[in-house]
Amino acid sequence: MTGQGKLTRRGLLGTGLTAGLATATALPLCSIVTRRAQAAEFSLKLATGQDPTHPVNLRAQEAIDRIRTATGGRLEIRLFPANQLGSDTDLLSQVRSGGVEMFNLSSSILATLVPAAGIVNTGFAFPDYPTVWKAMDGELGAYVRAQIQKAGLLTAAPIWSNGFRQITTSTRPIVTPGDLHGLKIRVPPAPALTSLFQALEAGATPINFNELYSALQTKVVEAQENPLPIIATTKLYEVQKYCSMTGHVWDGYWILANRRAWTKLPEDIRTVAENEFARSAADQRADIEQLSLSLRADLTAKGLTFNDVDRESFRAALSKTSFYQGWKEKYGAEAWGILEQFSGKLG
Repeated sequence: MTGQGKLTRRGLLGTGLTAGLATATALPLCSIVTRRAQAAEFSLKLATGQDPTHPVNLRAQEAIDRIRTATGGRLEIRLFPANQLGSDTDLLSQVRSGGVEMFNLSSSILATLVPAAGIVNTGFAFPDYPTVWKAMDGELGAYVRAQIQKAGLLTAAPIWSNGFRQITTSTRPIVTPGDLHGLKIRVPPAPALTSLFQALEAGATPINFNELYSALQTKVVEAQENPLPIIATTKLYEVQKYCSMTGHVWDGYWILANRRAWTKLPEDIRTVAENEFARSAADQRADIEQLSLSLRADLTAKGLTFNDVDRESFRAALSKTSFYQGWKEKYGAEAWGILEQFSGKLG
């Protein structure tokens, strides 16, 4: 496992995405000038699937610029947001082969390669952010990072936040578990999320994220589930009407690195990069928590109708299915025991 750096809690995004966007538009200009002035000794590509205005990319660019400065221009990392270099599943293959050196990937998709990564996506396991960070900066996060390393990849930072996922629909609000029955809902190509909605009798349809907007627009599916910052930055509110605050799954982003490319960096440069990505991880986590509060009002103004749900009724409904027992068997007693230290008894 690579060094994870020191997490320091810094300022929140404050007024939301607008302030961050101003930063994002200014930073690349500085980057261009720096590159022209001095060719980098090491050059890496960092791909993400998020919109350029998403905190993932704003904070990643800040880390990239600090790394360039701290290494005297020896390490240049170029950021490619919004699936510019391919879909999530394509990029996972590319980072393994070395075609792309770094990739910011959600736990839910990473689970297709590293099954243990999906344990953080266990339905209704985490009640709030403090519980998430106790788990992911503690024993559960260490366990998952070790499994990622066994799969031949490295993690360049502590896990970043994707936030708690909420359900949006174009047809009806989701208030009770029974409202999910027969709902045509897009899910990522991720086993944990697919099986969660199947257990609750929804029509779960795996679709890559870069195809999601058009799938909703053309009514291939009537619903989807994502954290509010994703719903906002990709304008899913344009093709959805209701948002139900189910908080059914927390998901995080791992900054994955190709082992060969990452270990080729001199140790001092690698340490700088890990420390700066860790610093941005803390900033980005704070951004997501803040946005998860402020975006509800913003999205309401854009036409989404919100409703709260009794999350315990959903967890109880899930407990009556084979969902928890099935995943316990897949992850194994050790991993499941670590999860339940933070979630409480599941199933």
